[in-house]
Amino acid sequence: MILITEAESSAIVTPELAFAAVREAFIAAVAPGAASFPVVIGHGSDPQNRFTIKSASGAELAGLKVGAYFRTNDARGLPRHASTIVLIDQTTGRIGALVEGSAVNCYRTAAADAVATDALARPDAEVLTLFGTGHQAAYEAQAIARIRKLSRVLVVGRDPARTEAFAQKLRSSNLPAEAAEAETAVRAADIIVTATTATAPLFKAAWVQPKTHISSMGSDSKDKQELPADVFRDARLFCDLPEQSVRIGEFQHAGPEATPTAIGSVLSGDALGRGHADEITIFDSSGISLQDLHMAKAIIDHQAGSGAAKI
Repeated sequence: MILITEAESSAIVTPELAFAAVREAFIAAVAPGAASFPVVIGHGSDPQNRFTIKSASGAELAGLKVGAYFRTNDARGLPRHASTIVLIDQTTGRIGALVEGSAVNCYRTAAADAVATDALARPDAEVLTLFGTGHQAAYEAQAIARIRKLSRVLVVGRDPARTEAFAQKLRSSNLPAEAAEAETAVRAADIIVTATTATAPLFKAAWVQPKTHISSMGSDSKDKQELPADVFRDARLFCDLPEQSVRIGEFQHAGPEATPTAIGSVLSGDALGRGHADEITIFDSSGISLQDLHMAKAIIDHQAGSGAAKI
């Protein structure tokens, strides 16, 4: 069995590796025979500590990711999030590889939004509005900055002091960031990314201008919502996995008539992305296991020094 520790995977992962692996995963997810299985949502002995298990199989890979969110880690000085990816040896059914990937997961999540934004946002998009000031939000900003030349990054958060501190952190990474109010930021945006744990809409649909692209990544259970439901009426909807998005993702709030398009179909050329400049496009990233499996494979291949490590 191959074992890659958190220290090893953190030293290997890069935005470029994540972008390529996630793009590959999106296309694999719409290939014949690909399967993403129902998500298991559980909690620890202390119910505030939660975990999810997402599993999938594709033409080359099968396995799962355990993603944990332990609030009690605050008292231990540890991150709340932890991720572990398991690749199954498809010859024996045993564990072929185990990759500790908490940092990998941050890059993977941001890469998913970046791949979709690159495919759907206008080529001249230059103003990013970012909802969220947490750990993941910084990865999101950097990932979008890799695929578009940003003139402004407008940061919206609940706490003014924390929002300003986060904007300063982004400025120290050479991003043109500033704190902003929600309405001002949404009206000015070419791209909106929501990276929160919200359970109610973060802004009003009337504020969203034609031409805007929205990538939402916070909704991955039935109690979460980042976007106003009425924004879906005038937008074209895309996601990582349609059946999951309408069940536990952002499009659970879009109504039974919603038929989001898998982003993998756009990337493979089998479906239309943005049709014209004035469209509003929305991508819901509820997270699929094939992203994690392809990330793990890319990490393993890099460590092996080749493009084809045997699992």
